[in-house]
Amino acid sequence: MSTTVKQLEAAKRVQGGKGAARAIRRLSRIPAVIYGGGEAPVSISLDQKIATQLIFAGHFLTTQFEIDVEGEKSRVLPRDYQLDPVTDRVMHVDFLRLRQGQQIRVEVPVHFMNNEASPGLKRGGTMNIVRHTVELFVPADNIPAALDADLTGLEIGDSLHISAIKLPENCRPVIADRDFTVATIVAPSGLKDAAADDAAAAAAGAAAAAAAAPAAKAAPAKK
Repeated sequence: MSTTVKQLEAAKRVQGGKGAARAIRRLSRIPAVIYGGGEAPVSISLDQKIATQLIFAGHFLTTQFEIDVEGEKSRVLPRDYQLDPVTDRVMHVDFLRLRQGQQIRVEVPVHFMNNEASPGLKRGGTMNIVRHTVELFVPADNIPAALDADLTGLEIGDSLHISAIKLPENCRPVIADRDFTVATIVAPSGLKDAAADDAAAAAAGAAAAAAAAPAAKAAPAKK
């Protein structure tokens, strides 16, 4: 599987600190940094409009970029970004510098497919998503955009585990000590209530039978 690499232009930042960052934002640019890969961090700034569109388009943290910083190009992966808690404006972006053959740790979204082929969902069951993303170790040049989770054949009460999802080559879950659950098919509330009533009735019947047995045993025999 080949990884799509997007192009992104940036400018170097000479000054650091909060004051310099605020000044950059007033120029409709976003402060950012490139780090890792055995090299010194590089402070940069991005066009605010372009960077915001990329972030809110989705899959930003699993998309590779080739950043051109005034003629110097680096292959990078976004690792984090900060938003203003009030305005949702992008305040800062962190990029990890990539090297060929490098294994990296990423959160990959799960895409659930074939809902119509799940008998449990057809009967009115609900999919309870335990994990919207799965954290994987992946090659830097083979980052999956999403994992396909097939719901075919799942009944009410069934669980979908990570072992049921086919992972791309050389990709493995960070959690390796158990076959963790990704989603479950749960009964609708009406079915749950009926099952609870049946269980209560069965328990009451069993209790009544248990109480009647000693009484019958204690009754004197007729002569």
